[in-house]
Amino acid sequence: MSSAVEPPTGLDPRRWNALVFICLAQLMVVLDGTVVNIALPNAKEELGISDANQQWVITAYALAFGGLLLFGGRIADMWGRRRALMVGLVGFAAASALGGAAVNQEMLFGARALQGAFGALLAPAALSLLTVMFTAPAERAKAFGIFGAIAGGGAALGLILGGFLTQVLDWRWTMYINVAIAAVALLGAIFEIKEPPRIGGQAVKLDFLGVVLAGVGLALVVYGFSRAAEKGWGDTGTIVCLVASVVFLAAFVFWQTRSRHPLLPLRVVTDRARGGAYLSVGLATIAMFGSFLFLTLYMQDAHHYSPLSAGFAFLPMVFGMLIGSTQIATRLITRVPPRMLIVPGALVGATGMLFLSQVSPDSTRYWSVIFPGLLLLGAGMGTVFMTTINLATHGVEPRDAGIASAMVNTSQQVGGAVGTALLNTIAANAAARYVTDHRGDIHGPADVADMKISALVHGETVGFYFAAAILVLVAIEAALLINVRRPIGVEQEPEAASAVA
Repeated sequence: MSSAVEPPTGLDPRRWNALVFICLAQLMVVLDGTVVNIALPNAKEELGISDANQQWVITAYALAFGGLLLFGGRIADMWGRRRALMVGLVGFAAASALGGAAVNQEMLFGARALQGAFGALLAPAALSLLTVMFTAPAERAKAFGIFGAIAGGGAALGLILGGFLTQVLDWRWTMYINVAIAAVALLGAIFEIKEPPRIGGQAVKLDFLGVVLAGVGLALVVYGFSRAAEKGWGDTGTIVCLVASVVFLAAFVFWQTRSRHPLLPLRVVTDRARGGAYLSVGLATIAMFGSFLFLTLYMQDAHHYSPLSAGFAFLPMVFGMLIGSTQIATRLITRVPPRMLIVPGALVGATGMLFLSQVSPDSTRYWSVIFPGLLLLGAGMGTVFMTTINLATHGVEPRDAGIASAMVNTSQQVGGAVGTALLNTIAANAAARYVTDHRGDIHGPADVADMKISALVHGETVGFYFAAAILVLVAIEAALLINVRRPIGVEQEPEAASAVA
């Protein structure tokens, strides 16, 4: 992989202060992917949101965020990352205030879509700032260790924060809290963040057709998989969305080979190691988001946890993320090749999933199953995310830093949509088969209730096994594709035998 030619920034005394505010901005975006999940029942009741429309509280955010990420990354390259970050923070705060003040479902859905749109500008700007501000290998490892913990653990923190705010205050505070976070991050961006100066010849022009093709294609991917989770894979709308997404994305790739100013220069993704890193991020997110869904249902539906208790039950995963990203990956990434971290990290995460597959309808088994499972999953995923995000943005040309960062977020967003739909379908089908196989055990109303819980837990168990298999696939894929033989920061020398991606 080629080395970046951005001027060195190691002497900027404010770079570590800047890191705090960059990570705070990223945390806000990641939190909002899950913080409203636990608050949804309360919002639904107060605003009169129907069962058919409740998904739009989640989907409106995901569609705008996923569909506009590549556009947001290129805008950051054009405007400058600091300016893009500041605009994103202001817009995200305004959209959050609008959502908190919502008086009907349309106002809430619109606010969530605006949050997603400004988040699509904010997220790649934050990561690309890290890419160009921390170029020395040791400092880059520390900075990306912290960022990786947030990128991976922020979703779990969102569940905790959502439960706390909903139970102690009001569901609207899951929106209003962003205003305070954005205000602090904006002050930091104004006074502490100093973007390295650009060098000559880095003019970036916008590919409008590419924006339309990629935006529509990615939005259809996210919506198609979200619809599959609700309506099923045989639903006509689901099939139409997924087929159309393939058509739009294929047209986008073709156009990128012809455009004079491509939205996504293919040099960013055709690098074998970087492409493997994007794939690792996407697959790992599929598995992780499935675990969030299963455990939330398991604790609240099967064992009647309160929203606050269910949120705090995810704390071991957050601790594991911190350990994996800041203590394991950060210490070793400048000493060993990246796949020597990604492969064992994915396998540790798979082991955590196997622990979680032992959940029981009779007892929560929190300390013997959930706690160690989440800790192992967090440690493994923290190692994987820190390493892959670092690798995916390492060595890119400065003019491509924003779009390379956007690809990381796109991989996560698409992975989250695919994971929720795919693993939810697998679990639902397994639960239905369980009911069919045990129909003879039902002799009264009490048996019906017990059967419902047993089927739910059985389905989730099967889902955890599939999630573990996906993480094993991450390990295999990383071992085969990520061909960097030296630690990140050392002059790379790809294996001669792997010249073809």
